Amino acid sequence: MSGLDLFSKPRRVRRGATLTLVFAGVLATGVATGSWNTDPGQSRKSPSDPLGSVSAAHEKDVTEAAAQAMADGKSVTEAAERVVSRSGDRWGAVYSPDEYEKFEQALEGEYTGVGLWAGRAEDGRIQVARVQSGGPAERAGIRAGDWLRTVDGERIAGRPTTEVVALLRGDEKSADAGSPVTLGMQRGTRAWSVTLHRALLSTDSVTVRQLRGGTVLIKIAAFTKGSGDRVRSAVRDAPAGAGVLLDLRGNSGGLVSEAATAASAFLDGGLVATYDVRGDERALHADPGGDTERPVVALVDGGTMSAAELLAGALQDRGRAVVVGSRTFGKGSVQMPSRLPDGSVAELTVGHYRTPSGSAVDGRGITPDLEARQGAQKQAETVLSGLGDPS
Repeated sequence: MSGLDLFSKPRRVRRGATLTLVFAGVLATGVATGSWNTDPGQSRKSPSDPLGSVSAAHEKDVTEAAAQAMADGKSVTEAAERVVSRSGDRWGAVYSPDEYEKFEQALEGEYTGVGLWAGRAEDGRIQVARVQSGGPAERAGIRAGDWLRTVDGERIAGRPTTEVVALLRGDEKSADAGSPVTLGMQRGTRAWSVTLHRALLSTDSVTVRQLRGGTVLIKIAAFTKGSGDRVRSAVRDAPAGAGVLLDLRGNSGGLVSEAATAASAFLDGGLVATYDVRGDERALHADPGGDTERPVVALVDGGTMSAAELLAGALQDRGRAVVVGSRTFGKGSVQMPSRLPDGSVAELTVGHYRTPSGSAVDGRGITPDLEARQGAQKQAETVLSGLGDPS
């Protein structure tokens, strides 16, 4: 799994957690802003799912703790964090107002960081997988293939990539644009240190390129605002008869509405997923008019999460794509943010989503049609070539 210093949760929330890179509340943003794009008339109560009452109780506990802390002149954020940490809610989180603003900014396709992707080698060392054009890392001469040895003096070999990303991103006191971070680097036998200054960067979460043989590779790094339309445009602009390799590896999620729009590129309407919010079941549908003939293979791995799993599951269940790779992460839960008295935000799990066939994703992930680890892309290209001319 590799990561960009882009979407990290506050490190003071759930200390020691290794999942600091994930969007952590990406489904929540879709629910809270109405960007799920669902018809309220399609909602129905699910009495068999006790999650509604449990999450409501947790929300009440958090709200009461926050109100009491406010009245006592204590930290509302810390009081809410204590309740969330005791709740057993794996994806629960508390954000300060500034942290949540940065989180929403990231979903808009902007982030504050140094502009590098990090990957963990088999021996535990951390390697630079890619650098963002024009970012602080590139300007400092850092290149893909360089080894990252330390971040602000902390040795990082053997640590999860997500923790390394959190160090690059900084905590709530040091994550602003202009803040410094010192990296210990190595290239061959040369070792050096360089101090970078974080910057506000924009990221194109969708990249498109044509492979040998005419296959169109669409890589979706995350579902930020506008990414769904970029996928649809890429499919519309692909040469006639060309197959599509949809790369969702390492995609930790994003706005669910954007994942549904991306699904609309390959479906002519119909169900994308069902989900529940405190026991109310709802449905998410694709727009009509997508390309239903072009062959598609979706590449996934253990870093494919949340909204990316929703898309892969929809295309697999609808018979629209062959899924190749390894089992996905298994985050199929829905979080909803609620504002606390001091302006901070608590996110609590309020439900789960399911694929069109009714399969649960949370804790299970999506099982690929073809297991492939080493050389997964080559195998995916082989599968795609065997799907034949769509005409």
